Amino acid sequence: MFAVDRMLLWHRRMSGAALAAFALVLLDPQVARAEPGVPVPPNGLLSDRGKGDISEADRDFAVKVRLAGLWEIPAGEMAQEKSEDPRIQAIGRDIASQHVALDKLVRAAAKKLDVTLPNKPNADQQTWLAEMRDAEGAEFDRVYIDRLRAAHGKIFPAIATIRASTRNDTVRKLAQRTNQFVMTHMTLLESSGIVDFAALPTAPPPAAAAGATANAAQPRTAASSATSLSVAGTPALAIVVVALASAAITAFALRAFPRNSRRSYARQRGRYYET
Repeated sequence: MFAVDRMLLWHRRMSGAALAAFALVLLDPQVARAEPGVPVPPNGLLSDRGKGDISEADRDFAVKVRLAGLWEIPAGEMAQEKSEDPRIQAIGRDIASQHVALDKLVRAAAKKLDVTLPNKPNADQQTWLAEMRDAEGAEFDRVYIDRLRAAHGKIFPAIATIRASTRNDTVRKLAQRTNQFVMTHMTLLESSGIVDFAALPTAPPPAAAAGATANAAQPRTAASSATSLSVAGTPALAIVVVALASAAITAFALRAFPRNSRRSYARQRGRYYET
């Protein structure tokens, strides 16, 4: 009988622990800031040992990441100095500071992989910077937002190609991190409200075999969704498992000892404590 008492006491404690864990998940600042249902890539699961073959495309990718910082950092500084719009100033500040961080990542990767990086923007980027230096006020805002949004739109699919195809673990991790930077920058630029979406390049039409490709991709899509859900839902799943296990133990205890037996046990327990 005392074993039952200990088991029921354990159940109450476990229920309290499960509720406390659930409360911590709800109050965790990282969870609060995350968009519900949208997973954050677990970059820590990727290795970064410089292992695997490096293709010319991998090397070119590292060069492009470096070039992006070489012109977007001074462009962001100009946005803070020349724009009269506080929102554009904030966008320029955020993108410039984030490119400083990304530049450190690409230089570290290049050193590990023995990839030579450029030290100045290319001809097109220098032209864009010259446009910004010559523009003022609202015209500067338009040039800054349009040039950066167009550049991010071009590098975005290139990142996906490298992330999906590279054999090198350092390039793979750099591509994943760069992708997060680029998506953030595109979102910031679009938050200005002055992006000319109609002027963006039109996506090419689907290939003739698009139907067959879609059918072949369907299992992979399902698998991808399942993986995302498993990663994003791990804390909540653990809480559910604990709660279900606790409920199952309680149900077993209640079925194993009928009500009359429990009443008899309670009376005996009362007499025990009275002595």
